[in-house]
Amino acid sequence: MDAIDLKIVRALQLDGRMKIGDLAEKVGLSPTPCARRLERLQNDGVITGYGARVDPRKIGLPVTIFVNVELEQQSAEAVRDFERAVRAFEEVMECYLMTGSRDFLLRVVAADLEAFDAFLEHRLMRVKGVRNIGSHFALRALVRRDVLPAM
Repeated sequence: MDAIDLKIVRALQLDGRMKIGDLAEKVGLSPTPCARRLERLQNDGVITGYGARVDPRKIGLPVTIFVNVELEQQSAEAVRDFERAVRAFEEVMECYLMTGSRDFLLRVVAADLEAFDAFLEHRLMRVKGVRNIGSHFALRALVRRDVLPAM
């Protein structure tokens, strides 16, 4: 990636609906070379998709919970099984494999405490191999970025 590719990526992080002509002008290219670079960035997996940023509170999901999960064993198979299970849970917005005393960190959204309790009881606690679960409720987001830092 060169400086122009980085400009394209940054511009699209700020406005993913930007028309190719506007993008080309913003990064200092004509539309055809800009479109070729954009296609390459998509094909190379640098740009992984486009979507709308939605305020979860406005659609009835105001509660954010960070959940630590510890597995009974940390084998590759156990990690794959857990990953497969949580991918099916639409409440899980993000899942990270972690270092330290906990194996996974999940960011979960819920409508309320009862909905989160149901998620725990009927979904997460039923995943084979889970040893321990700890939850932390977010009071409010102080920083949330969708744009990666400039390089």
